[in-house]
Amino acid sequence: MNGIILSAIFGVLMMFSSILTSNKATIRSLAIVLCALLLAGNIAEQSGWVLFHVNTSGMLHFSSYGLLFNSIAYFVTLLYFLLSARDIESVGINAAEYFALLFFILAGVAIVSSYDNLLMLFLGIEIISIPLYILTGSDKRNLKSNEAALKYFLMGSFSTGIMLMGITLMYGAKGTFALSGLTETVNPGRNAWYISGLLLLLISMAFKVSAAPFHFWTPDVYDGAPTVFTAFMATMVKAAVFIGFIRLFDTAFPASGQNWKLVLSVITAATLFIGNVTAIFQQSVKRMLAYSSIAQAGFMLFALYSYNDLSKEGLILYSLGYSLATVGIFAVLIRMKDYTFEGFNGLARTQPVLAATTTIFLLSLAGIPLTLGFFSKYYMLAAAVKNGGNLWLVFFAILCAVISVYYYFRVIQAMYFKTGQAEMEPVNAGFRWTLVGMAALVILLGIFPNLVLQYLYF
Repeated sequence: MNGIILSAIFGVLMMFSSILTSNKATIRSLAIVLCALLLAGNIAEQSGWVLFHVNTSGMLHFSSYGLLFNSIAYFVTLLYFLLSARDIESVGINAAEYFALLFFILAGVAIVSSYDNLLMLFLGIEIISIPLYILTGSDKRNLKSNEAALKYFLMGSFSTGIMLMGITLMYGAKGTFALSGLTETVNPGRNAWYISGLLLLLISMAFKVSAAPFHFWTPDVYDGAPTVFTAFMATMVKAAVFIGFIRLFDTAFPASGQNWKLVLSVITAATLFIGNVTAIFQQSVKRMLAYSSIAQAGFMLFALYSYNDLSKEGLILYSLGYSLATVGIFAVLIRMKDYTFEGFNGLARTQPVLAATTTIFLLSLAGIPLTLGFFSKYYMLAAAVKNGGNLWLVFFAILCAVISVYYYFRVIQAMYFKTGQAEMEPVNAGFRWTLVGMAALVILLGIFPNLVLQYLYF
C-alpha cells in the first residue's frame, strides 16, 4: 500500500512543482529524491512497516512477491532518472508533467502487482497505459511520435475493450470479480463463458506484453516514441504486466479445468521466432531493440507456460536483468547522433567506458554466462524442464537465444572492430559512474542471483 499511495502523492507533487518553479534542474532533483523516497517506502513495507492502513475489502493483496517486484521497479526507475532525467527534460517544455506521468505509471505498476480482483487488474493496466499514450506523443514536433501515439492509443483501446469483454464473461460465469471466487465450481452451462472470457483476457494481456501475433504495434510505437520514454516502456511496464499475468495463472486459468499449455507454447514459440528473426534484418539499433524486446517477452512467457517456483523466481530475475540492461543501453543510445549500427563504429576508442558497459548489457541480453541475463534465461528454461513435456520448446528457445547473439554482437563488433568516429553528445562523470555501477550489478547478480531471490522468502 505504501507504494500505491506514495507514488500517487508524488505524481501530484510533481504536477504542482511546475507552478512553484520553472528551473528544470530543481524539478529533476525533486523527481530523483521522490523516487528514492518511494523506494524506501516500499522497502519499509517489505520489512513490515506499513505507513497507510487502508481496508481494501479484498481488492488488493500485498505479498512478498509483489512487494519485491515493486522494489525492483522503483530501483530501476531511480537509475533511469539518474541516467536520463536530463533527456526527459529535453523532450518538451513540460518536464514536471512528464515526471508526474511516470510516477502515476508506477502507481499502476503497484496495483497490477498486488491486485486480488479483476476490476483492480483493469484499473492498474489502464493507469499504466493512459500516461504512456501521452508520453509516446510528447514530442509534438515529430510526426513519427504523433503517429506512434495515435497507433498505440487505438490499438490499446481495442485491447482494453477485449479485456473488459473477457472480464464480463468471467463475471457472468462465476458471479464475482474476486480471484478467490474464480476457483469455485462453475455452472456447467456457463463453462463456455468462462473459457471464452479467459481467452479474451489472454489475448488482451498478450497485446500488452507484445507477444506474437499481437506484437505488430511494438516496433512502430517504440521507434516513433521519444527514445527516453521507449526505455521505460520496454522495461518496467512490460515486466509489470507479466507480474499481473502470472497472478491470473495462479488462480483464474487453473479454475477453467483446461490445459492452456498448447496455446501458450504456440504463442511463446511464435514470439521467440518473430522477435529474433526480424531483429536480424534491422539497420537501426533502436528498432533492433524493439524487436529484441519481443524476443525477450518470449522468454518471459516461460514463466506462464511452466508456472512453478522456479518460473516465479526466474520472472523476478528476468525483470531486473532485462530492465537494467535495456535502460543502460538506451541511456547510451539517446546520446548517439546516429542510431544505425554504423553510428557505433569506433565508440570504444572515443568512449571506452561507455563501450565497455554497453558490451556488458548486450552480453546480458544475449544470455552469456556471468551476467544476470544468463541466470534469468536459465531459470525460465529450467522451470520448463522441471514441468516436463514439450521439451522441443526449450530447445527452440535455446536456438533463438543463439540467433540473438548475432544481432547483439553486431553492436559490439561496430564499437570495437570497425573504424569510424562515433558521434555522441557529451557525458559527465556521474553518467559514467552510474553505468559502471549498473554493469557491475549485472555481473554481481549474474554470479550470486540469490542476493535478490532471498527477499522472496524474507
